[in-house]
Amino acid sequence: MAKGNQLTSRSENYADWYNELVRKADLAENSEVRGCMVIKPWGYAIWERMQQTLDGMFKDTGHVNAYFPLFIPKSFLSKEADHVEGFAKECAVVTHYRLKNDPDGKGVVVDPDAKLEEELIVRPTSETIIWSTYKNWIQSYRDLPLLINQWANVVRWELRTRMFLRTAEFLWQEGHTAHATEKEAREEAMQMLHVYGDFAENTLGIPVIRGVKTESERFAGALDTYTIEALMQDGKALQCGTSHFLGQNFAKAFDVTFANKDNKQEHVWATSWGVSTRLMGALIMTHSDDSGLILPPVLATIQVVFVPIYRKDEERQMVLEKCDELAKALKSAGIRVKVDDDDTKKPGWKFNEWELKGVPVRIAIGPRDLANGKMEVAYRHSQSKEVVDLPENIVDVIQPKLNEIQKAMYAKALKHRQDNTHKIDSWEQFQEALKANVPGFLSAHWDGTPDTEAKIQELTKATIRCIPLDNEQEDGVDMLTGKPSKQRVLFAKAY
Repeated sequence: MAKGNQLTSRSENYADWYNELVRKADLAENSEVRGCMVIKPWGYAIWERMQQTLDGMFKDTGHVNAYFPLFIPKSFLSKEADHVEGFAKECAVVTHYRLKNDPDGKGVVVDPDAKLEEELIVRPTSETIIWSTYKNWIQSYRDLPLLINQWANVVRWELRTRMFLRTAEFLWQEGHTAHATEKEAREEAMQMLHVYGDFAENTLGIPVIRGVKTESERFAGALDTYTIEALMQDGKALQCGTSHFLGQNFAKAFDVTFANKDNKQEHVWATSWGVSTRLMGALIMTHSDDSGLILPPVLATIQVVFVPIYRKDEERQMVLEKCDELAKALKSAGIRVKVDDDDTKKPGWKFNEWELKGVPVRIAIGPRDLANGKMEVAYRHSQSKEVVDLPENIVDVIQPKLNEIQKAMYAKALKHRQDNTHKIDSWEQFQEALKANVPGFLSAHWDGTPDTEAKIQELTKATIRCIPLDNEQEDGVDMLTGKPSKQRVLFAKAY
């Protein structure tokens, strides 16, 4: 275990490195509620940036926000058999509606006379409560498409948790749409997959594989589940977002019909799609290093931090005036800036703190720099720095650098994925690859049967992450069974 702000190295213990970074970079901490976390202001500010960007992308594609109840009647989950089976083991259940003072004087107890007539499920996902509502909203083809998103929290009871990656309660968004035709619903599911993919790559700087899940990995109640999959630095995969074509399953379960143009009743076609605070985990494990968090500039809540250096009061005023002047120019160009003028902390402490928190660019200016017309610029992603002339227009200097950093971070992550994606043609190769320090994505033939998929997972703990959408037909044989195969799929160990 590392001390102070120092982190355990990734090569020594990747899990410890991750947990320490989350805490020491002030992203989150464990709460008193088992399996739940407290997202701290620095971490929540990053999540807010994700929300704002995604929310704009959703609205650009015609979606609007709404909010639905946290509690779901138990009977609703029983209406779609695959759905209830998929979530039954993860559900938190409310059975009573009142407490009372303990007769023995030991605090409060559940009032046994306050038992609910029907138990309520704390929302694990909202398909059932939303489709029971859509029944009242949809009457005619004129009401379609219905394109709704909600930002919410959900509860899925987890026994083994890790902050951001897997917690009993987490934050997310969930889109739920209704359409007149199968074609429209499938197009919607695919459109939202690409929205997620574009967000991951252009905002988070995370290269992703867009693909479709196998039947055994589909969302409970879906006909098709599309996914974006990313490769973390330790060679494990992380599912970063999913989009589901639900067919008419939920419409039939809740009898959601509409009158078509010929005035005939039809069941609507549905999709759902979502990403969660798991993206924070993806961000950390894709880019960060042994010194702490590294934030891509497009996402960073503070893109540039100024650290003024001075010893005397007259130096302080002179240096701060220059920092404020430069910061004001950057802010006027839409660049997110902070001048760290906290006199209770020394410059060295500030350097370490902003490095740990991942701010892309740090500018240090002292009296000697001002006298020489210079400033020191440090770049978090490369841990490099340079002394440059104080510019007449600082925006012309910093904005191109922010663009370069964003591209460089994506390129580095993409190279890591490419270097750790391997074509596998035999069972021996497959087993050997999974033993590597960075196992990565393994592209191998699969005979298409759930039995073989389950057997491979049982023997190796590797799962089929997806069938890539850009897959080419390629005749081959399954590495385990020797049965014919028409295409490769991506296997990996995963979070």
